[in-house]
Amino acid sequence: MMKNLALAAVLVLSAAPAAAAPGDAADAKALLMRGVGFDTVKGRGRTPAYAADLKAYLVAAGFAPGDIAIDELHGTANLHLLWRGAGKKPPIALTAHMDVVEADAKDWTRDPFVAVEDGGYIFGRGVLDNKFDLSMLVATLARLKSQGFKPGRDIHLFLSGDEETDGFTAEVQAKAAKAAGVVFMLNTDAGGGGLDEAGRPSGYQVQAAEKSYADFTMTVTNAGGHSSTPGASNAIAELGAAAAKVAGYRFAPQINDITRASLADQAGRRSDAIGGAIKAFLADPSDPAALAVLRADPGSIGQIGTTCVPTQVQGGHAPNALPQRATMNVNCRIFPGISVEDTLLELARLVGAGVAVTSQMEWKSTPASPLRPDVMGAITKAVTARVPGLLPVPGMSAGATDSVYYRALGIPSYGAGSLFMKDSDFFAHGLNERVPAAEIAPALRHWEIILKDVAR
Repeated sequence: MMKNLALAAVLVLSAAPAAAAPGDAADAKALLMRGVGFDTVKGRGRTPAYAADLKAYLVAAGFAPGDIAIDELHGTANLHLLWRGAGKKPPIALTAHMDVVEADAKDWTRDPFVAVEDGGYIFGRGVLDNKFDLSMLVATLARLKSQGFKPGRDIHLFLSGDEETDGFTAEVQAKAAKAAGVVFMLNTDAGGGGLDEAGRPSGYQVQAAEKSYADFTMTVTNAGGHSSTPGASNAIAELGAAAAKVAGYRFAPQINDITRASLADQAGRRSDAIGGAIKAFLADPSDPAALAVLRADPGSIGQIGTTCVPTQVQGGHAPNALPQRATMNVNCRIFPGISVEDTLLELARLVGAGVAVTSQMEWKSTPASPLRPDVMGAITKAVTARVPGLLPVPGMSAGATDSVYYRALGIPSYGAGSLFMKDSDFFAHGLNERVPAAEIAPALRHWEIILKDVAR
């Protein structure tokens, strides 16, 4: 089956316009738009086909088929390219993820799994998260290979298949990177530049830390009974009280070197109330007035400590019966350096003994990555080549990416995405996801500068 998929991909490539050279803007655009057509959602089984298409593309650019492995596992797939270098420097890794979140076609203006260019944008599920930068990185590798570029060190390209869900594939790849002696990883699925609403560059952030992801289940159980004879206990009411406590709770404020740098950058560019609160927080992280302002702002609260919110509830077994059981999922994004276990204990103390708290899905708790001069230097070259004078700033993601698995194994990881976007254009995981088509050429230049610099 895999041979047939690879052959089909080669036939698609052979039909591309003759004017498109490996890795140029037209070729990269075609690669991106074709990639959206693979509905790499969990459970659909399409990720192996997408991986085969990418492999065929890389082979057509000159990479040896034997240097590109596709492993099917956990109902999805991994792709691993090893580009062997000529020098003695230790190897590095590049990562992206092939999977996307679900999209219901009836809710979209266009078919989410047919890429469409309209009004200067390319629309489609996953076109932003993460197939744009995946395609730009892969196209850049193809361009460099076809031009005869020879890296001075081994480069590992790892494309995972379940970043949006289980993370099994990234964990496997991180272990392979560790065994290969990889000294740092560049992740396409984080970092990037901002544009104001007039289209002017407003900053660039390198993801050097991220919060841990954890889901906790809170459960209340009662004896139940007939709804006409209610007693003092009610599982749903008790769980509702616990939900209110969680929603209103604010964890201790925290700051580290990464968030201090990113917040200082924001404070220098803002003259509003948020900017003033950031300045006060930097001077005193316990300042109550500053905390009140920042905790009320959805864009700031995740940067100053752990957050936990109720996200799902279930309860009761009949409309005319007292509930015997009620459960709630609480999703937490935990500040680096704080363990999942300590967060569970804090939540348990908050809701009290009548509510059982158990841990469900959790990602690794990982420290921030040190700001390596070679990595920051390469990213700075790429950013200043596009926007002279704009210096990248380290930052912390409030979400989670494949980087957690690498950092957990001691491999420093950095989000170095190539996109510059307006906040109003950001629809990752949402309806009518899109990217500006004009970003393709600058993104290719971004990755070419970085790769040539770090591969020396």
